Amino acid sequence: MGISQGGKGNIKTGEAIEVIGIVPSTRGALFERQPRGSIYVPFARGFQTAAYFFVQCPSLRKENAAEMADAVRRAVREIDPTLPVISLKTFSQHVDSNLQLWTVRAGATLFTVFGALALLLAIVGVYGVKAYSVARRTREIGIRMALGARPNTVQWMILREGSFMLAGGIVIGLLLAIATGKILSGILYQVGALDPIAFSIAPLLLAAATLLATWLPARRATRISPMMALRTE
Repeated sequence: MGISQGGKGNIKTGEAIEVIGIVPSTRGALFERQPRGSIYVPFARGFQTAAYFFVQCPSLRKENAAEMADAVRRAVREIDPTLPVISLKTFSQHVDSNLQLWTVRAGATLFTVFGALALLLAIVGVYGVKAYSVARRTREIGIRMALGARPNTVQWMILREGSFMLAGGIVIGLLLAIATGKILSGILYQVGALDPIAFSIAPLLLAAATLLATWLPARRATRISPMMALRTE
């Protein structure tokens, strides 16, 4: 069990100090991007109205948190029975009850929901537009098959044309997404503007929807007889 008993204090110029340990840099604010170095000094150097102790127990289980809290309270009473323990909770409880973190989580949840809805609408829109454009080529497909074209050949031709359009759309979309990510990078916390998960899942889903919307109508059109396809308006 380790207890950090130091408070941040100012060291005067030219003052000799004894270094008893080195700690990593920490972030003092929620949206602070870069950790800052600090010097921890004993409480006796200055008056403080409140003190915070961080008790680290690597092997502590959640079901034993209450027992650990009682042990900390007893240890404080043994040192000074007059010291009040105002609040004592685990780190998980602290995170769950923190209003700032709750606001960040709520905002992240809303961004996730709106992003998922936007992606779903984009997939449905791409599928509908592409399926309609291919279905309108039923007469063209009938003419090609009447002239001796094989159904597989016609399907791959339409898929190839759709793939070229898909590649161009993905490139333009990625460029716009990168520009938007750079603009929104100021409100992101511990998330890069070029998140690999988002930049891979969204194009893959849109590509799958486009290819499916291209292949299904072409497959249906090549399965009907050329004479019926020629009568299609």
